[in-house]
Amino acid sequence: MDVPAGLVESAFFKLLGCRLHSLGDGVAQVALGLEPPLRNRGNKLHGGALFSLVDIAMGLACSSVHGFDQQSATIECKINYIRAVSDGEVLCTARVIHPGRRTLVVEAEVMQGDKLVAKAQGTFAVL
Repeated sequence: MDVPAGLVESAFFKLLGCRLHSLGDGVAQVALGLEPPLRNRGNKLHGGALFSLVDIAMGLACSSVHGFDQQSATIECKINYIRAVSDGEVLCTARVIHPGRRTLVVEAEVMQGDKLVAKAQGTFAVL
């Protein structure tokens, strides 16, 4: 999918240090490296950074379905954390599982290599 960078890479996307891995057909993959500003007091990937990664990937997956000319907003996002991340990079894969006209349901997995870090479910509204 060929989309101008300004519509994919928001200022917050860049601030976190996200990297678009792939995008298209209701699926988005976004990578995030564990940099010092993203660490919590326990020196692990901060939950807020992980939540933001999931929300970004889910939003991009939604836009790949309803078009980048429309906006969507997160109605609900739930994350189940499986394990902490202390180094390296994580990859979030978000998939639209219900592409409704006004709402979309999305699932996501965050992986570090072959290890599951988190699973998420979200609902987005097309504005």
